[in-house]
Amino acid sequence: MAPNHGLLLYEGKAKRIFDSDKKGQVLVEFKNDTTAFNALKKSSLKGKGILNCQISSHLFELLEAQGVDTHYLGLVSDSWMAAKRVEIIPLEVVVRNIAFGSLCKETPITEGTELSSPLLDLYFKDDSLSDPLLTEARLELLGILSNNQRNEIETLVRKVNLILSTFFEKLDLILVDFKLEIGINAEGRLIVADEISPDTCRIWDARADSSSDRILDKDRFRKDLGGVVEAYAEILKRIQEISPNPRIYK
Repeated sequence: MAPNHGLLLYEGKAKRIFDSDKKGQVLVEFKNDTTAFNALKKSSLKGKGILNCQISSHLFELLEAQGVDTHYLGLVSDSWMAAKRVEIIPLEVVVRNIAFGSLCKETPITEGTELSSPLLDLYFKDDSLSDPLLTEARLELLGILSNNQRNEIETLVRKVNLILSTFFEKLDLILVDFKLEIGINAEGRLIVADEISPDTCRIWDARADSSSDRILDKDRFRKDLGGVVEAYAEILKRIQEISPNPRIYK
């Protein structure tokens, strides 16, 4: 059931963001809509919104427990969370631990190659431009970040990567790569925002035997493998085995 909320502020491919009656806060609804290839491929998968909301809640709380600030305030219902109002920086920050996807299309690196150190890529967040990869020079040209902010983001996302990779390893899950969005809060600080879910992470099952069975993320949708909701549910089940229930926002 949808909670009481204000005006719709923004609707993306997988979430709606509504105004809240509490100053400096918003309500985030996770949708069942599923897209790939910059929304060229679309579908709706029953239950996906709930799973992504629950997984994101667990992972935001994990990060906060390790000293990482996020926009997350707590669960409102199964598919809704309360969050701090932030200004999203128009960047997709991608961290890669294992070579896969676009990295292997754009370089001679073989799929599945474990990188000697995590690779951090910055993309300009604009679907009409197909989210282009930014060089340091283009980042400076666009003036999106100061040098201090660029360094702060790198430190932040590398810490997030270490926390998530270590946590997933306990669950026999492999964090191949993931995308983060960063927001600026009311105090001008950079914090982790948006979501952390199988929609935004590439996650493999270390218990699986085949290359297709190991996929537990949106690649199942991209590659028409089926079982998307079941894969997301498996991730949530493993998280719930070792994590307390997310806090309820009141």
